[in-house]
Amino acid sequence: MSKHIEKLKKQLVEISEVVNSFRSEAVRVRVVDRLLDAIIESEKTDADAIELFNKRNHKQKLNGETSYPSARAGKKPGATKVLNQLLATDYFHTPHSISSIASYCKDNFDSDFKTSELSGILLKLANENKLKREKSNDNNRFEYVGV
Repeated sequence: MSKHIEKLKKQLVEISEVVNSFRSEAVRVRVVDRLLDAIIESEKTDADAIELFNKRNHKQKLNGETSYPSARAGKKPGATKVLNQLLATDYFHTPHSISSIASYCKDNFDSDFKTSELSGILLKLANENKLKREKSNDNNRFEYVGV
């Protein structure tokens, strides 16, 4: 806090000559008030910019490793991308339940999806006629098969 006050004092000394050139005390007060508002606003903007820099662009250390938030090298593909990749293969030639699809994704894509993450995407693919959604006679649950 004292560094902030010292900085403010230094700035006031720099502008005192200009402020004192006005004859009217009311004008002096108004000029100082506006200058202080401008200084506070610029410092607030600078603080916001520094905070934004620290959040987005600055490298962060997680568990002793340096990582860059914008880097996508270690990022796993999302559920939609994995399911679209499965559509391109012959995986959906046979019917599969959501839980079997999730376990297949875990084993082959190293992506541990919850069934709730997959259900909406599978329903969308079924509505787009990329998959058929059929009720299983065995367990009364839906299974997905390619069209």
